[in-house]
Amino acid sequence: MCHVIVTCRSMLWTLLSIVVAFAELIAYMSPDWLLGFPRSNSGAGVDPGGYRPSLGLYSRCLRVGSRGVVSCGPYAGTFGEVASGFWQAAMLFLAAGTLVLGGVACISVFSMCFQSIMKKSIFNICGLLQAIAGLLLMVGLMLYPAGWGSEKVIGYCGPEALPFRPALCSLGWAFYAAIGGTLGSFLCAVLSAQAEVATSSDKVQEEIEEGKSLICLL
Repeated sequence: MCHVIVTCRSMLWTLLSIVVAFAELIAYMSPDWLLGFPRSNSGAGVDPGGYRPSLGLYSRCLRVGSRGVVSCGPYAGTFGEVASGFWQAAMLFLAAGTLVLGGVACISVFSMCFQSIMKKSIFNICGLLQAIAGLLLMVGLMLYPAGWGSEKVIGYCGPEALPFRPALCSLGWAFYAAIGGTLGSFLCAVLSAQAEVATSSDKVQEEIEEGKSLICLL
């Protein structure tokens, strides 16, 4: 018999798991990892009040034409055309971590009804996976700035751009979102243990013994 068990801690873990997975996915797809130096309308020279092009892991946003229309899209047609080998490695680690978080987010929705898999706590399994995902994301984020010396980045950030030194560029919101998602994945791993405690408490067991199929505890 399926018992739907909802507690504050398990619901918080589920919601945070979903938010973290979406944050990493959106950050991964965004072109706003690096903001290039401000450009004049002519595209030449530095203009403090000008438009700042952005560069992502595999995409970019540029102002094109005399009308100043902003065009966004992938700059790399294939994986081999990504700006640098460091970024290629970063993409693999970030994609793996995001994929794991996405899978856990889906499983977390069903954790209200199924609390174990093959007699193993679903919360403990998911918490372990979220910690592993956090480590994968951390490695990806550490590899990312190592690619700032590539020709692609130099075109956006100036000739002084070097690994771990973006020169005239500044970090965009997507990079900070990826960091937030990484920290959130470790927080989810901790909360999963609390969710396990909450859903296996004595109060829950008492209500199960009373024959209740829907159990909500604050």
